[in-house]
Amino acid sequence: MLSLEVRIMKTKWKNASSVELNGENQQNTNSFCEVITVLGGRRPRSTPNTDSGMWAHSMTVQDYQDLIDRGWRRSGKYVYKPVMNQTCCPQYTIRCRPLQFQPSKSHKKVLKKMLKFLAKGEIPKGSCKDEPMDSTVDDAVVGDFALINKLDIQCDLKTLSDDLKESLESEGKNSKKEEPHELLQSQDFVGEKLASGEPSHSVKVHTVPKPGKGADLSKPPCRKAKEIRKERKRLKLMQQNPAGEHEGFQAQGQPPSLFPAKAKSNQPKALEDLIFESLPENASHKLEVRVVRSSPPSSQFKATLLESYQVYKRYQMVIHKNSPDTPTESQVRLVPVSFEDPEFKSSFSQSFSLYVKYQVAIHQDPPDECGKTEAETPPNGPDCGYGSFHQQYWLDGKIIAVGVIDILPNCVSSVYLYYDPDYSFLSLGVYSALREIAFTRQLHEKTSQLSYYYMGFYIHSCPKMKYKGQYRPSDLLCPETYVWVPIEQCLPSLENSKYCRFNQDPEAVDEDRSTEPDRLQVFHKRAIMPYRVYKKHQKDPSEEAAVLQYASLVGQKCSERMLLFRN
Repeated sequence: MLSLEVRIMKTKWKNASSVELNGENQQNTNSFCEVITVLGGRRPRSTPNTDSGMWAHSMTVQDYQDLIDRGWRRSGKYVYKPVMNQTCCPQYTIRCRPLQFQPSKSHKKVLKKMLKFLAKGEIPKGSCKDEPMDSTVDDAVVGDFALINKLDIQCDLKTLSDDLKESLESEGKNSKKEEPHELLQSQDFVGEKLASGEPSHSVKVHTVPKPGKGADLSKPPCRKAKEIRKERKRLKLMQQNPAGEHEGFQAQGQPPSLFPAKAKSNQPKALEDLIFESLPENASHKLEVRVVRSSPPSSQFKATLLESYQVYKRYQMVIHKNSPDTPTESQVRLVPVSFEDPEFKSSFSQSFSLYVKYQVAIHQDPPDECGKTEAETPPNGPDCGYGSFHQQYWLDGKIIAVGVIDILPNCVSSVYLYYDPDYSFLSLGVYSALREIAFTRQLHEKTSQLSYYYMGFYIHSCPKMKYKGQYRPSDLLCPETYVWVPIEQCLPSLENSKYCRFNQDPEAVDEDRSTEPDRLQVFHKRAIMPYRVYKKHQKDPSEEAAVLQYASLVGQKCSERMLLFRN
């Protein structure tokens, strides 16, 4: 059987998933929430306290894709779904649409900061905590501050400070600048005041300068030599082309203009142009991003495992204040190390027997072929295949960050990021998210259905999770009907209530709800059977309740494809 180290346990493309619900409900007292409902096994401490969960002995990428489209998420081998109407902080699955994504102003600053560091070795001054939280919410919508340019500002020089008036008066005496430039300066000043939050005053600029002040309007305005050269070139083109057919030269039926036509506004740079901007040959640093398959582990993954783990361990110690002695449970599940929890190890032989029996009976595979691992690489999929990968960020020959991602049929799902704390000033949280968005766009070129970037959970009431809404356009998953709704339509409701049904159609229902639980597939006593057969041998009413709850949470499609392991 093929396991994604300590993450999704998966098999070949055509195989079934195997999950286990063998735990009882547990109570957990924690300052964050109150209740936990666990259907299977012991919940990792890294997951929310109010969730339903199960251990995934094996799972195909298609099954996991369908599960996350129903609000599930994984932490290592543990797959969980928050109980949205019970938790104090509802967690909504969020996805970004990379094909329409445009980086905000703060995103561009992070990319420029990285380019400056690589090109010149520049390190930002002052303490710089790692993002993703540093991007302001205002940057979520590009152009918020463009409102300043639309204001009808009337300026009054009398309201300015004495120092500013003296400076403007001396500039009017000593320079031949034209009056419109003076107005522009005043607008810039007011714009700066507005952006800083200070009260702005009404400022009025005289259109006709007083005697002895400002430019002499009886004389031609001063012009730059560059503009004069352009005008000479335009006049020469007029002589060569009297009909005025030169593109952008003059409007039909209008006299020739004596001034250059306004240049068209530049189109915003694409994300790839900002990331892969060329560096000088003598650049101070070299950054390389490598995508290595973590399960089945590639040779590159094996060769860099120790170095990658050391970065992770230091990240957990410095950023999350973990003990340097023993990896926490969440560390073991998120990092590709060779640890195996006893609970999973004890059931591994049973799970493998299930895998072999299923492959032989259903797909007629030879028994000796069932134990071989292989990547999920269908012909219409991405070149790298599906599954779990590490995006390793190599700076001057050493790993400084690792992004753990899952490549699924419809999306790239971001699982975790860890980095060397010495490079926090590079805002690696934001930078890696932008690189993963660009990577999703790259995969889309080969695999058209792979067109989304999943960022985990969005928690509107938590600033540390709210930042994800700045990667737009993005959608939130309705927790009742499991349809995607643009985040702009969700935010007003979230301001009024933590838990919301985003689908505004009161008649809409979950299209994949469990309607035929008897078709649910169960693995019991080394045999695969539908639930209608299994329940005939069960007398415990709580067993039926647990299985039906599982069916309602995973949906009809997954309940028929995945095998529910029962003792």
